[in-house]
Amino acid sequence: MAIKKKEVKLPGSKRHRANLQAKPHEVMTPAQAVSALKKYKGCKFDQTVDIAVHLNIDSAQADQTVRGAIAMPKGIGKTKKVVAFCPPEVEKAALAAGAVRAGGEELAREVEKGWMDFDVAVASPDMMRVISRLGKVLGPKGLMPSPKAGTVTPDIPNAVKEYSAGKIEYRNDKGGTVHAPIGKFSFPEGDLLANLEHFVKSLDAAKPSGVKGQFIKKIAISGTMTPSVLVEVPQTVIAE
Repeated sequence: MAIKKKEVKLPGSKRHRANLQAKPHEVMTPAQAVSALKKYKGCKFDQTVDIAVHLNIDSAQADQTVRGAIAMPKGIGKTKKVVAFCPPEVEKAALAAGAVRAGGEELAREVEKGWMDFDVAVASPDMMRVISRLGKVLGPKGLMPSPKAGTVTPDIPNAVKEYSAGKIEYRNDKGGTVHAPIGKFSFPEGDLLANLEHFVKSLDAAKPSGVKGQFIKKIAISGTMTPSVLVEVPQTVIAE
């Protein structure tokens, strides 16, 4: 008498199980990967689509830290509250560009007292002497303006405009992987593809001089509530 094998039930909700069964296991071109991701069953909210890029770096080495800021060509589907630390003659332009607050000493004092109703802080170089004392307040929250991240700039109105529209900052984690949002699940495939390709190209351009060999090792995209899809590393990146 044949023994009937017990059926293994996948964990999670019905939607999650269906997505796991639909998950492609092969590495796909960027266009194919976006198309496969969009075929997953959605949920009640508009999921964020994230990209994870594993890099050939030693994250323990300071000269191999990878960080920066990117304005996605198709946006990321959300806006951010931006404050601008700038001299009086720039305040009006900063507010017109979308800053929720703009100022110097007075704004710094408010932040010192605990006002933190913003997502990004930008500053002109001459304001660093004013906000240097805010390091203990803004640093732990990842909000301290930094030249490397592009949040210290002489062009405050443009920085405010870009970050208000969803310009993102990125930095590698201890495992050498960079994570970033590239849009929403509701975006057309073409918009997600444009953002994906732009992010990978921009990240490759940020390769530290001390890194030898292939910089980008692995790429994957996923929705907030979906399995991931593996994406081919572009040949132009491999060839470097």
